[in-house]
Amino acid sequence: MTLPLRRAAAYALVSTLALAAPLLGRFTAAPFVVVAAFAFVVTDGPAFRLFAYPWDDVQDRLWTLLGFALAATGLGVLVPAFDLPVGVFAAAVLAVGYGDFGRRFALEYVERAVAGSVGFVVFAFAGTFLGQVVVAAAVTPAMAFIAASASLLAALMREVFTERDYPYVVLTVALLCWLFTALAVSPSWARIGVALVLTVVFGGLSYGLGAASVTGMLTGVFLGVLAVVLGGYGWFAVLVTFFGVGGLSTKFRYEEKTDIGVAEENEGARGSGNVLGNSLAALFALLGYTASPMLDVHAGVFVFAFAGSVATALADTLSSEIGTLYGPPRLLTTFEEVPPGTDGAVTWQGELAGVLGAALIAALAFALLGLSALGALLVVAGGVVGMTVDSVAGATIEGRGVGNQTVNFLATLGGALASGLLALAVGLAAL
Repeated sequence: MTLPLRRAAAYALVSTLALAAPLLGRFTAAPFVVVAAFAFVVTDGPAFRLFAYPWDDVQDRLWTLLGFALAATGLGVLVPAFDLPVGVFAAAVLAVGYGDFGRRFALEYVERAVAGSVGFVVFAFAGTFLGQVVVAAAVTPAMAFIAASASLLAALMREVFTERDYPYVVLTVALLCWLFTALAVSPSWARIGVALVLTVVFGGLSYGLGAASVTGMLTGVFLGVLAVVLGGYGWFAVLVTFFGVGGLSTKFRYEEKTDIGVAEENEGARGSGNVLGNSLAALFALLGYTASPMLDVHAGVFVFAFAGSVATALADTLSSEIGTLYGPPRLLTTFEEVPPGTDGAVTWQGELAGVLGAALIAALAFALLGLSALGALLVVAGGVVGMTVDSVAGATIEGRGVGNQTVNFLATLGGALASGLLALAVGLAAL
């Protein structure tokens, strides 16, 4: 066993201390306080070498282990102080500890990033699910959903952050699990199983076809699981249509786009930033739909907001990917002719493609989400509004401290708000 694998196993064993939470009650944090003290005191010897990452060696202190222990300590304090469920506490700590072990285990045999991510998710899911079973002395489908969500989010964050950022990962995963527990999400076993199979298949295809990077694949799978469980199969179909059609449009005449300097980087494979920029508003709508009984807001508002945000995302993607092949492009704000690829530039061909993309999402919302024909028109309107927001923002603020992902989020948020508010205005929100 190599040192990196032994080290990952040691951190996984430390995370297993979370299983003592039901026995310790208000002293849930105690084992991790001890680990933190150990990490601060030990500066040499076999134990130090077992837990030390290269940056710890340089500073002669187990800062990584200390950060992990303090993050778990903070969550442990929340158990008695704010009634944080012990299942959430265990899920967050175990997802990271066992996920990192799975990642390192997989990389021992296959030195590819995708293998490490798959190993992370598989081991994190197993550790998180079994951990919840132990601390709750029960087995429910909700535990499988929490395990899937925690393992996918932790794997995604691990691709972005290093091990020295343990606190960010542990605390973010805990907040997500706490949210789903508070919302009392209780899917059936069949829904969980179908969600995992569907998203893994589509995620694998997107990665295999070069439409998504590893982080883009993880993000898509994560969002897909939430769409199936929190919304339903229709919500997933709408979302995956955006991913599929948007990915194909990116590959469309890719070499020609490369020649004129407007092709997406990484051979068109979408990363997590791009996926989240286009899907974060849809995720907020999905969470709002789930929480609508608590918010005292018609769930239909969030259905329109979801469809409007996805319509915007596909409209903007098609407008960019198709429109850049034609010309001359012009800024929407001044109608000035500009070079291809200029932020905020549009062509009539791209605008037409964008409207057709919004119409495709609207048709799916009509068929699968229970919208009326008028409701579908409101989704198209939201998509056009959002696409216009993207062009205006691109021409005015993009590149001035505002990146493309932020502009995409603002555009999809604009489309979501437009569709949702229009539905309220004409009395269609009470689906």
